[in-house]
Formats: sequence, structure tokens, C-alpha cells
Amino acid sequence: MPTDDLPETFHVTTDEQLRAVSNLTRHRIMAVLRFEPATITQIAERVGLAKGSSSYHVRLLERAGLVKVVRTRKVRGVNERYYAMAARSVVLPAPGEGGPDVLMRHAVADLEAAPADGGRQVRMAHLRLTDEQFAELGARLHALADEYRELSDPSLPDTSLVFALFHPAPVQQTEEDAK
Repeated sequence: MPTDDLPETFHVTTDEQLRAVSNLTRHRIMAVLRFEPATITQIAERVGLAKGSSSYHVRLLERAGLVKVVRTRKVRGVNERYYAMAARSVVLPAPGEGGPDVLMRHAVADLEAAPADGGRQVRMAHLRLTDEQFAELGARLHALADEYRELSDPSLPDTSLVFALFHPAPVQQTEEDAK
């Protein structure tokens, strides 16, 4: 299916949409549909679900507007539906102070589930940057991710890139720590 006609972004704005993307199983279903359409059976096989469970989760994503039917075909008298993402990317609302960051929780769950011998590259660096350097680094990371997204080939195995650039909360020093 050509993706030229897909909107660039889908902004999650309703509680129903946020609940739909907050579920790890549905997050993994959307990852399956990221590059090409798939049927319920294909989704179930890729995610490791029963077809009934896969169908349930896809229906919730469809109802929330995150996925859509892009093609149907008749197979042994039954209409087989192919689902795809409704946009190239999904933008989540900011979690709010102290709220859970759904995207990072899913990324950590995916990392923990990935095969240990699968070529992981994980790094954490603590930096001290000016506001300008912080903004520049953020822009460079986004540009790099966009550049490699354009190079993505659906015939190749999935690769996930996750980055988080943020100012951590100030560390609260207790009386005991001060002694």
C-alpha cells in the first residue's frame, strides 16, 4: 500500500485514544502496522496473540482512529481486512508533571523483551548543557531519526530507536543525607 496519502502525524487528544495507545499489546500491534498493512491473522502471528485477542485490540485501535482498514479481499467467502496505521507517526500528549510517560514505558518493555543477542546498543549519558546546546542536540537527534526513517526498508527486520533528552527533576536532599 502506498503511504504517500497518509497524514504525517496523528495527534492523540482524547481519553479513548490515550487508553488505546497506553496498552503494550496495542503498542506492539501498531509497530507491526508501521511499515505495511496486515490482516488480523498476520498481526496475531507477529505479536504472538490468539486471533480473537488480536481482533479485539485492533478494533479498539480502529475505534480510536489510530488504525484503519485500507484494503479488503474475499477469501473462501469471507472478507479479509488489511489494517494500516492512520498516519506515519503518532504524537502523544506530554505526560504532565509526575505522570507516566507511556512511550518510554513501552520502549523499556520492548527493550527488556528483545533478544539479548540481538545487537542492542544502549547508552545513558549525563550532560551539562546550555539551553542552546540542549535545543541543538534535540534538533539533531530528531533530524537523525527522520533521516534513518526515510531509509527504512519494510523487507528488513525491525529496529527501534528511542531517545529521551530531558532535564531530570532536582534531587531532594534529606536531613540524613546532609549529615
